[in-house]
Amino acid sequence: MHHRQAAVPDRPVFVLNASGHIAYVNSRTLELADITRDTSDPEGAQYGRYEDGSPNGVLYGVGAHVPVLMMNPAIADRMQTGFVDAGIQIGEVAASLGVTTLCDQATGALAGAAELERYREMYVEGQMKARVRAYLFDAKGPEWDEVGVQPGDGDALMRVAGWKIVTDGSNQGFTGRQREPYLGKDSRGIYYIEPEALREIVRTRAAQGWPLSMHGNGDAAIDSILDAVAYARDEGIDVRSLRCRIEHCSILHDEQIERAKELGVAPSFLINHVHYWGHVMRDQVFGPGKVQLLDRCGAVEAAGLTWTMHTDAPVSPLGSLHKIRVAVVRDLWREPDTILAPQERVSVEAAIRSITREAAWLCHSENGIGSLEPGKLADFVVLESDPRAVEPRAISDIKIHQTWMDGRQVYEG
Repeated sequence: MHHRQAAVPDRPVFVLNASGHIAYVNSRTLELADITRDTSDPEGAQYGRYEDGSPNGVLYGVGAHVPVLMMNPAIADRMQTGFVDAGIQIGEVAASLGVTTLCDQATGALAGAAELERYREMYVEGQMKARVRAYLFDAKGPEWDEVGVQPGDGDALMRVAGWKIVTDGSNQGFTGRQREPYLGKDSRGIYYIEPEALREIVRTRAAQGWPLSMHGNGDAAIDSILDAVAYARDEGIDVRSLRCRIEHCSILHDEQIERAKELGVAPSFLINHVHYWGHVMRDQVFGPGKVQLLDRCGAVEAAGLTWTMHTDAPVSPLGSLHKIRVAVVRDLWREPDTILAPQERVSVEAAIRSITREAAWLCHSENGIGSLEPGKLADFVVLESDPRAVEPRAISDIKIHQTWMDGRQVYEG
């Protein structure tokens, strides 16, 4: 017999899932948020419920958990008082890992337009050791419109690079939106934004000249993204020039690759899904067949698409060398001898290109960073070993000897 025990009965608790898409709260928090059996689900999100309809404390989707999180005044205060110092600390970590540019894909999600000012403050005294390319969070659209932020605002250190739209949830959390139900489940996940509404958002923001970064994990969500970009193109918008990207782009079918190529849409893979969650995706989420479509670096490389990779830190650890290793090897953390979808492996050269030159191009920053050429900013990393020369699994263990940004050394290993 299982007994439920009250771990924290006297004060509200909020625990965020590693994916950032699901949160877990206790009864006290539900009371404070006034979430009851009679409370309707938020648009594009869900409250987990017991069989009788009463809430069970699981909050699916940012529309369900962010309003609850922001009830804590300490969170809002921290955004005002600790943002700059925290950002500078992340810059230190980035420099130690050989990363000179960070791409923030949720700018304004918690503190709105004030976050841009906080970013600028990081550079005032020259302490920040990484560049930032910011994508404005679509849910704060009215606030961004009010303050008049434009694509490309900023400078070589901190620049507004695009507009971020989140269309679905997390596959390992069973909230990414799928064409077919998850393995052994009735659910196909959640559309955070319904396809019809997404078409209008994409058309509107693309017409304003915004490079669009669209979060899509499930194959149905990726369908909706490609449909929306095609709709904008058919409305006469030059979508190719915007260098739109699908963030995570986890499950990708062959015909979706062809559509992405036709539209000039670039996949940006959370490649560590393969290494850290590959066995879970295979055994609990998708099954051995559909998991072959996870993070298809090899297929998009062969098709001639521009593509890049990211860690989605803190979802997986920051650092470029491990991304290269996973793209080249595709080994599993829990099963070191297992290679997941070996046909999707790429060369070391292709993996390096994807996170340097291609990543800079996708951020509309190729004139300054991404390669070492006359007239560009001197951002480079000195490694103790050549990634092309070591055993592929050892790529992630290569030591960072030095990191340089704009010709100035910012790290010595």
